[in-house]
Amino acid sequence: MTPSTAQTVREATYALMRAFRMTTVFGNPGSTELRFFRDWPADFRYVMALQESVVVAMADGYAQATGNAAFINLHSAAGVGHALGSIFTAWRNHTPLVITAGQQTRAMFPTDPYLFASDAAEFPKPYVKWSVEPARAADVPEAIQRAYHVAMQHPRGPVFVSVPEDDWDQPSEPLVIRQVSTEVAPPPDALDAIAASLRNARTPCLVVGAGVDRDGAWDDTVILAERLGAPVWASPMVARAGFPEDHHLFAGHLPPLRQPLADKLAPHDVVLVLGAPVFTYHVHTGGEFVKPGTSVHLLTDDPHEAARAAVGTAATGSLRAGVAGLVARLDGITPSAQRGRAPIPAPTDPGLNGDRVMATIARVMPDDALIVEEAPTHRNALWDHLPIRRPRSFFAGASGGLGWAVAAAPGVALGAPGRRVICLVGDGSALFGIQSLWTAAQWRLPVTFVVLNNKGYGALKSFGRMLGIPGAPGHDVEQLDFLDLGRGFGCEVRRVTRLAELETVLAAEFRSTRTAVVDIALDPVAVKLY
Repeated sequence: MTPSTAQTVREATYALMRAFRMTTVFGNPGSTELRFFRDWPADFRYVMALQESVVVAMADGYAQATGNAAFINLHSAAGVGHALGSIFTAWRNHTPLVITAGQQTRAMFPTDPYLFASDAAEFPKPYVKWSVEPARAADVPEAIQRAYHVAMQHPRGPVFVSVPEDDWDQPSEPLVIRQVSTEVAPPPDALDAIAASLRNARTPCLVVGAGVDRDGAWDDTVILAERLGAPVWASPMVARAGFPEDHHLFAGHLPPLRQPLADKLAPHDVVLVLGAPVFTYHVHTGGEFVKPGTSVHLLTDDPHEAARAAVGTAATGSLRAGVAGLVARLDGITPSAQRGRAPIPAPTDPGLNGDRVMATIARVMPDDALIVEEAPTHRNALWDHLPIRRPRSFFAGASGGLGWAVAAAPGVALGAPGRRVICLVGDGSALFGIQSLWTAAQWRLPVTFVVLNNKGYGALKSFGRMLGIPGAPGHDVEQLDFLDLGRGFGCEVRRVTRLAELETVLAAEFRSTRTAVVDIALDPVAVKLY
């Protein structure tokens, strides 16, 4: 491309953002960022959130929905500090984010001024792929260009650029906007070895992770599973769905526990893990990683996942190219006579619980609705009764940090206009990012926030029982009114207290175009997590 004719750092950056389709900016403004907004372009939009962790999670949802890096503008050190939890989640999600933050004027650096970010580029590490404060104002546009390319390279993730506030008005050097290919195919000999192992397997299975959906390998994964006749497990704690969960080969979700996971995979002589670690565990149980006689192969775009795999052989590269390569290599194979899990009966108990809520949502939600989830107490209910059937339709946080989903849901809605977004969130989780309701309402986004309200941290209570620590303090959250909160932020609000009204309320909200909070007062029941 020809060099840009922009005269200032700001104008050169605007041109760069247009070229990379990053004209939506997520932020919460401060004084060290104001010059970035001078002569704000008419073709840009600024999405304001009321707290910086919400800003980053919202941009995370948007980037996942669009498949492109999202642009973020934070306020100096304090803003970055507020955002760090969500930056960590974006890192674990492999979400491409270009995060910029204001810095004080360069001339003031020696005096350690107010709002100064000391060692600004070090602050967000190690949970960014690359971090820099350019040495000169003229270097800022090129630093942002490099940041974009690093964010988009596999494994994708957040990057960080600190920009002194007076840099935006300074002259820019000529900038050539570059395009960089990000897809790297796995080595052919590695695919040959995996294909040979699968061809000789008697009872193969697949374990599918978020990387399949991120890299657009969903359809080829279905073809591969059908060609092999291989049951497909969802990897533990998965943040994206990589296989249709109503398919006859879908086997269910693996537990994040070592021995129980090995027991689930014991019937299989060859296990192929696609786009997921081998394996993600939550609570230490000891035992085997896999049973003797089971061989494991891993195909991932993350070299760190390959290096730390506890068992098996690994190949790195694009999931899309890798799975397509395996499909081609296994043409003509005779599939095994295996099936997935047996159909799970619909819940029939009369209570208002997670099972009934998930089954009702599955029955009345629009076919193209998008699910954003952070309800740890009710994840088994979700997996049993709300099957994910389409690619790019389920999003969850991979870090375990709370507050992500309620903020990511508006970002997903902005990135997928016209589609209903259903945010399934526990009452405890919702309170970590409740400010995001305001942004959703301001933009009139078709998001239904379904609050599964058990008046506390139900997952912690379950863990307490599991570990023999019942009655630990700090698990109850009482005397909160989500209708008042939702109404105060500008949302429509509904409360469900009886099973008889659940379907009517949810169906009406899913048909509407408004932003709504539906507070579901669940019956007090003990829930088993794993």
